[in-house]
Amino acid sequence: MNKDNFLYPRGRYYGHVKPENLVFNANLQEFAQRISYICNLETGGKLTPDEAYDQIKALWKQLKKTKKQLQIGENPFENDDQEHPI
Repeated sequence: MNKDNFLYPRGRYYGHVKPENLVFNANLQEFAQRISYICNLETGGKLTPDEAYDQIKALWKQLKKTKKQLQIGENPFENDDQEHPI
C-alpha cells in the first residue's frame, strides 16, 4: 500500500455510472476526508474553532460549486438509462 492510498482512501462507487457522478463522488470523498482532518486538528488544539469553521465553509462552497458545474441533480426527472421508466 502506498502512502496516498493510506492517507486518502477511496470507497467504491455504487451509484449510476456516469462521468459526472464519478467525478462528484471523488470530490465528495475528498471533501469528507478533509473535513475529518480539520475536525481532528481543531479537536487537538491545532486550529481554533473559527479557523476550522472558515475552512469547512470554504470546502462546502467549493463542493457546491462543483455540483453545480457538473449539473448533478438539475434534471431529477430525466431518465437517460430507462431502467426505471415513469
